[in-house]
Amino acid sequence: MKTVRRLLYADIVSSVAFVAVAFLSLFFFIDFVDELADIGKTWTALHAAVYSLLELPGHLYELSPIAVLIGTIYALSRLAQSSEFTVLRTGGLGPGRALFLLTGLGMAFGVLTFVVGDYLAPLSERGAAQLQARYKGGFSLGITGAWLKDHRVTPEGERSYSVNVGSAAAGGVLLNIRIFESDGNGRLLRRISAARGHVNSNDSWSLQEVNLTDWRDAASGGLVISQQMPAYEWASSLPANVVAAAVLPEGSMSTLELFRYITHLSDNEQAAQRHEIQFWKRALYPLACLVMVALALPFAYLHARAGGVSLKVFGGIMLGISFVLLNNVAAHLGLLQNWTPWIVAATPSAIYLMLSLAAFSWLVRYR
Repeated sequence: MKTVRRLLYADIVSSVAFVAVAFLSLFFFIDFVDELADIGKTWTALHAAVYSLLELPGHLYELSPIAVLIGTIYALSRLAQSSEFTVLRTGGLGPGRALFLLTGLGMAFGVLTFVVGDYLAPLSERGAAQLQARYKGGFSLGITGAWLKDHRVTPEGERSYSVNVGSAAAGGVLLNIRIFESDGNGRLLRRISAARGHVNSNDSWSLQEVNLTDWRDAASGGLVISQQMPAYEWASSLPANVVAAAVLPEGSMSTLELFRYITHLSDNEQAAQRHEIQFWKRALYPLACLVMVALALPFAYLHARAGGVSLKVFGGIMLGISFVLLNNVAAHLGLLQNWTPWIVAATPSAIYLMLSLAAFSWLVRYR
């Protein structure tokens, strides 16, 4: 059995590695060509190449199930075409034992995918974002920017803060900051606008080029106070990691950081559906490698006249593309219909697992 395991594992791992390298080379070329359009005074071809390299771990994480599916189908189809798999079956490699062997390999691929997606990809995504922010003048947070909420009890009473960050630059610098302070009844008390700022180690914000508008005395017949200041220290209870999670791309967050950010959004009564779906997709995505291995096993039982290796690999590519499409469509539908996040994330893998087991049972029993 050790010899059989070595034979299967060596062929499948080498095939999966070859497919992954081919896909990553293609995506590196596409990213590099796309970045060439921005080459100017500060953004050079070297920066474009480094940025494209930093994007590769994220692509590897997204493509892992497809690479596992195509590589496993190729390896098993090649063994079946050369009658090696038939010899293994004659020598005692039954369907159950073959499924058990591939399950162990699928779990190893799942662990590798988890490590890449939870450690390597977030680190490289942060590096890519910082590189882009440094040499392209910051990165945009969309039309509305990033919104955060903060609640504190002050000597004057309960206060709530709505914070908007328009964009971000390198070195943790936040741009176009607006802070709206309200009392316990929702009445607007102050507005703080700043051209830029950053979060200190004690969670306070150091703001520059500040315009402060105060309405606290206006309710009692007083004047609205407006003043401009070169610098201002705003006391906050927002942790630096929460601010970073709000302004950096979602791909730069690990599973634990996503969970912490979701907890913050829920505590402040902000919509967290999109991040909850992303969290469960991140948590369950490595299991897709196990599903892909199970989905590839029926191809080893197809007779040679059912198609050559190239046709089976093409079928694997179509299955992989359909899995990615279903995964993305399910996430968007779940967000629109407000479905339970973990069900949305688990449904594509569950469907393909049932499909693989059904195909495997049918081929073993009736072919």
